[in-house]
Amino acid sequence: MSIEWAGLGPELLVRLDRATSEPLRVQLEQELRDAIRSGRLVAGERLPSSRALAAELGISRGLVLECYSQLQAEGFLTSRSGSSTRVAANALASAQAPTRPAPPARLAVDFRPGVPDLTSFPRRDWAWALRGACLGATPTELDYGDPRGVESLRAVLAGYLRRVRGTLGSPDQVVICSGFAQGINLVLQTLADRGIRRLAIEDPGDDDYFTTGPRLGMQVVPIPIDERGIDVAALAASEVRAVILTPTHQFPTGIGLAPERRQALIAWANERDATIIEDDYDAEFRYDRAPVGALQGLAPERVALIGTTSKSLAPTLRLAWVLCPRALLEAVTEEKRLSDRGSPALEQLALAAMIESGRYDRHLRHMRRVYGARRDTLIGALDAHAPHVDLHGLAAGFHAVADLPADADEHTIVEQARERSIGLYAMASYRLSGQSGPPQVVLGFGNLTDAAIERGIRTIAGLL
Repeated sequence: MSIEWAGLGPELLVRLDRATSEPLRVQLEQELRDAIRSGRLVAGERLPSSRALAAELGISRGLVLECYSQLQAEGFLTSRSGSSTRVAANALASAQAPTRPAPPARLAVDFRPGVPDLTSFPRRDWAWALRGACLGATPTELDYGDPRGVESLRAVLAGYLRRVRGTLGSPDQVVICSGFAQGINLVLQTLADRGIRRLAIEDPGDDDYFTTGPRLGMQVVPIPIDERGIDVAALAASEVRAVILTPTHQFPTGIGLAPERRQALIAWANERDATIIEDDYDAEFRYDRAPVGALQGLAPERVALIGTTSKSLAPTLRLAWVLCPRALLEAVTEEKRLSDRGSPALEQLALAAMIESGRYDRHLRHMRRVYGARRDTLIGALDAHAPHVDLHGLAAGFHAVADLPADADEHTIVEQARERSIGLYAMASYRLSGQSGPPQVVLGFGNLTDAAIERGIRTIAGLL
């Protein structure tokens, strides 16, 4: 598939050697043939006009016209009167151009967890904020600046997190980063540089850490989760000095870390001189429970909190933040400076404007209602079509866990559901230590309409 360049189009890389005896027309013909044969120019792609290419190369227009005419005669190019010159559809490059693999068949209903409603991104508000950022950004804000991020956003976030999440920290402790992935890597790299070689993670949980940890020289140790949250006794026995947690709404079980476990966890961190990394990924969305503050507010010098707009706005923004303990701040900031010199400033200014103006919270309130309604639709659909299936983990976020019969095979059910064009996700795929557990599936409903949820459950009710 060729790109339809607008206007004059970008310059075309052509090398002409005026020091050789070979005529320039012959060189130009060979350069264009090679570009087509190699796939640098693909079938249907527009070439510069003869006038533009002649000006770029410093040669006569007549020479370019002769070259284009010869390549048309050879079948490499095609042209119509009044139209541009393009690579011919049957040129050799069309057969040699790399082919893209066929995309996987699209599911009719996909209960993939962790995906927000992508149709509800507040485009009008974001465009307003981004336009204001473009018009109002100072020359200083357009420079590289502080690798921690734009000062105005760090100040707004520090205040917002204190008010909404109960955190303790000043703007200078906030480091803006490109998504949660960069935030966690900055913190883990800092810990690895300080000799931390064992890292605990929740089980069930995210198996990506089995890749991330070893890259930094860390051994990753899964710690079991029960109905009260992470097993702190097992954590203490593992002899680690760092742990990654989702305490507000554990992923994927949906469990909240119990108060006594929070206290035990802080005591463990103090005793072991350990660091807790708090993944605060979807705390904005709660329904039938009182707000739960961030763990960071209990021990700001032991907890590095990482938040993100990936669930509240959209993953594509790649905006996140680390609220650092002071003991890690300088090293995390230096890691950020070395990795990319700082995240894009205009997007940071836009987010600051969104939060300060109240548009961010207005969007969150709206999405709580949307996700709450979809949660109710999921409950109602299961009550109607699979009444023996129990749901839990529904107090917050936009995914739930469904218990299957004791003799059910999760993977078989997932495969059979996919044959019916319904995406389900087995809890077994999140069990990191390989130990078996009760058969369950994880149902994400954030990016599904009420009608899709109803249709999906109705289609697979017999399997559940």
